Amino acid sequence: MINKIDISGPNHKIEENFKKYAIKKIGKLDRYLPRGHKKDVIAKVVVTEVNRDHGNKYEISVAMEIPGGKVISAKDECSNLYAGIDILEAKLTGQIRRFKLEQTPHLKKEKKGLRGLFSKK
Repeated sequence: MINKIDISGPNHKIEENFKKYAIKKIGKLDRYLPRGHKKDVIAKVVVTEVNRDHGNKYEISVAMEIPGGKVISAKDECSNLYAGIDILEAKLTGQIRRFKLEQTPHLKKEKKGLRGLFSKK
């Protein structure tokens, strides 16, 4: 579980239920990180209320600082805060998996398909 999660809203008051939900969803993303990078991950969630012509929306952005200087971030606009966190969780999961493939050399796939399994080396 990511221990350092900062949730803020410059022009929006953050409710306690939303904080718990965001901590639950964003906090469990460390399971996709490589083992050496799990300890000191810092996540920042920023919620801003944006007034649009067709109704109020929220802009949610999440930035995860991974040790070693890597920052993984995602941003989304939606009318429901909880749905926005779910969308951002899916976006961050894909980015973290790509990061893990880059960092872990034995996970890189050299040859794809059955031909790669049965070809002579």
